Amino acid sequence: MTDSGIVVVGIGACAVARSPVKLKTFGLGSCVGIVLYDRRERIGGLVHTMLPTIDNARIKDNSLKYTDSGIEYLVNEIVKKGSSIKRLEAKLVGGAKMFENRNMNIGERNIKSARNTLRRLEIPIVAEDTGKNYGRTVTLDTSTGDLLIRTILRGDKII
Repeated sequence: MTDSGIVVVGIGACAVARSPVKLKTFGLGSCVGIVLYDRRERIGGLVHTMLPTIDNARIKDNSLKYTDSGIEYLVNEIVKKGSSIKRLEAKLVGGAKMFENRNMNIGERNIKSARNTLRRLEIPIVAEDTGKNYGRTVTLDTSTGDLLIRTILRGDKII
């Protein structure tokens, strides 16, 4: 954590924090940022995933690189800090189509994996900013649950 109270989450990583700490990740292109938040406890978590599922992965050394296993890991970590899975709500950001390769569609597959995993865990998605063809940087304010989304040339918004 830096002096400003912001924890930076890298690719294939996650963090969980209580209010008033902020969680931030950069460069969500085809990657997906999944935020889980408990309004009562004011605990938030953020994971920055790269690929849809761990099932077909050849190298499984870091479950946080994969959307399905990354979400499951984040849920476990946030519950360890005092939350309940029943109080969690989710926000999704990223999953852009950054390249013209039609065969891969990594971003679209990441979004689908996130939605399916959250549905299976019965965690509602309360907001999302996904798809399109541009990158995003996000900052979660654990005091409010607000998620600031910054883009180049497309402005900022809060979900």
